[in-house]
Amino acid sequence: MMMMLALVAVVLTGCSKDSEGKSSIIDYPKLTIQGDEFFVSPIGQAYNDEGCTATYQGKDYSSYVVASGLEDIDINTAGLYYITYTAVSPDGYSWSETRTVAVCDPSITTDLSGSWTLQEGSNRNNTGFDGFGVTIKQLAPGIFSVSDFMGGWYDQRVNYGKNYAMAGQMQLLADGTLVGLSSRVPGWGDSWDDFSGKYDAATGTLTWDVQYATNYFFHIILKK
Repeated sequence: MMMMLALVAVVLTGCSKDSEGKSSIIDYPKLTIQGDEFFVSPIGQAYNDEGCTATYQGKDYSSYVVASGLEDIDINTAGLYYITYTAVSPDGYSWSETRTVAVCDPSITTDLSGSWTLQEGSNRNNTGFDGFGVTIKQLAPGIFSVSDFMGGWYDQRVNYGKNYAMAGQMQLLADGTLVGLSSRVPGWGDSWDDFSGKYDAATGTLTWDVQYATNYFFHIILKK
């Protein structure tokens, strides 16, 4: 009987006054980007950010939103810029949303979008490989996403899969020069060391060189 009373006492005292009325569910601020999440802005034109609203537990929380990256936007330099909006709850839990601003040159009318095939002459550290596919999509005039800057070496040739493709973005200039904007290999969590390239409109050929992980050099030649 005494043992049963002791167990009852433990159960009754297991919840203290400090935990009454509190929930173990974490509540984050909910953010809503105003306007387009991918915003195209012509080069030289002033950019006016539409901001981001937030709610927390059903109430307006917009005054607590902090934006970063606005100061990095150069309206005179084409490229991709990122604005991150963050709000932190009273309990210290944060949530973020990101807008991409594509500052572009409308005079660049060449669209490189499509399926491209790696050509003979492509190599990695002078080891030739060809025949693999690379997909390019236009994001804004002169700005493109690329499925794999390494031409399918790890993704398709070695068959590691898409996490080992170097996806990213590049910019096409009026003289055909290709400028690397960003890249990422998710499987290894890194990027290129260097990138340079050219588009030859007369032959419809894309050529670029990528230095990766210090000691690996890719020479990529692509045609549709």
